[in-house]
Amino acid sequence: MILPHAHPQRVALHNEIHARPPESMAAPLAISHIVMLADATQREASRQHVAALLRGHHLPPPDGQTGHIRMDVAGFRIRWELHTEFVTWTFSRAFDAQGFGEREPATAMEAVPQEWLAGLPGQCLNAMHLWVLDTRDFGSNSLVRHVLHEDTLVGSNVADGHGELYTDFALHADGFSRMVLLAGSITPRRLGRLVQQLLEIDTYRMAGLLGLPAARDAAAVLAYAESELAALAESIRAAGSDEEPQLLDRLTKLAGQVESEYASTHSRFSASAAYFELVDRRIGDIGESRLAGLQTIGEFINRRLSPARATCAWAVRRQDALSQRVSRISNLLRTRVEIEQQQSSQALLGAMNRRQGLQLKLQATVEGLSVAAITYYIVGLVSYLAKGAHAIGWPFSAEATAACAIPVVAFAVWWSLRGLHKRVLKS
Repeated sequence: MILPHAHPQRVALHNEIHARPPESMAAPLAISHIVMLADATQREASRQHVAALLRGHHLPPPDGQTGHIRMDVAGFRIRWELHTEFVTWTFSRAFDAQGFGEREPATAMEAVPQEWLAGLPGQCLNAMHLWVLDTRDFGSNSLVRHVLHEDTLVGSNVADGHGELYTDFALHADGFSRMVLLAGSITPRRLGRLVQQLLEIDTYRMAGLLGLPAARDAAAVLAYAESELAALAESIRAAGSDEEPQLLDRLTKLAGQVESEYASTHSRFSASAAYFELVDRRIGDIGESRLAGLQTIGEFINRRLSPARATCAWAVRRQDALSQRVSRISNLLRTRVEIEQQQSSQALLGAMNRRQGLQLKLQATVEGLSVAAITYYIVGLVSYLAKGAHAIGWPFSAEATAACAIPVVAFAVWWSLRGLHKRVLKS
């Protein structure tokens, strides 16, 4: 069977459903997860960085399109993933869990070349150690208190009661946060999914919080803009027509400042909202339930993350509301200016009409003078003609002939000018 012409992205889109799949895992396992905030140049540099590690161990490097690698390197397993804003590095290795909790536990980072690790491109946004143990013989009172801070201990049953998870959401002396997962009877494939969900919860939690500093910075700008807008509204109410151009200029500059702030923070706030939503989904995916005496992961994150999420959402709403208020006041001021301009135009048209009336009256006066002048010249010609005619027998004198011609000539001139005026007006 021959398929019709395929879309050029068909295979890539089909395989997207298999992108970044979880791996089967078996306890005991030490995992170290690092999130590096990176721009486009640094993300490409991270590709070269992981390629350098693989070439150093005689392994095939990634190609220019690969955004996900998982591979066994000498002594540890590496998982490298490119994301829109950051790059994640996950290192894992089996370890001896005997005596875990009695001393500082071994980490996966210890097996990674330290000089290479120090050169990871970007800025570290999150770092976490996760230990997966294959027993549930330990509880929060015996094991976890030696690894985590007891005063901030949070824990819950996960995977529908098949495992237990403990964390303290604190940065320890090495700069890493910590989680301990007691796998119990969780199957390897489900364990791999659970571990990936736990890493994503912490990753997206930190990525979402990137919007909090932006929201705090925006608050100062918005406070100034709101006070300036209130002052402008009061000035507009009491301003005269001569002050309106200056007020419109101030309002235009304020609108530009508000829109510039909105444009610079909108993508950040939108990304934070998406990350917070992913955190909620991943918490729902781990299937947690309460452990006696401990706060669940979902309860802790919701209580501690809600203020930051609300601050970001409040900044977005405040920006939208301020932008709408600026737009309304701008429209109001423009309408006021336009009305005054229309009134000025009406006054100007009235003045033009009055001047046109005066011009018509003046024109009528001029036309009257024109009739008299033309009549005078024509009657003069008639007088000369009558003098000549009297010499050859014209019975009337030149003065009598001119006197009789005056009303006839005047009427004829007036009638001719009137007809000409009518033809001009009609055209």
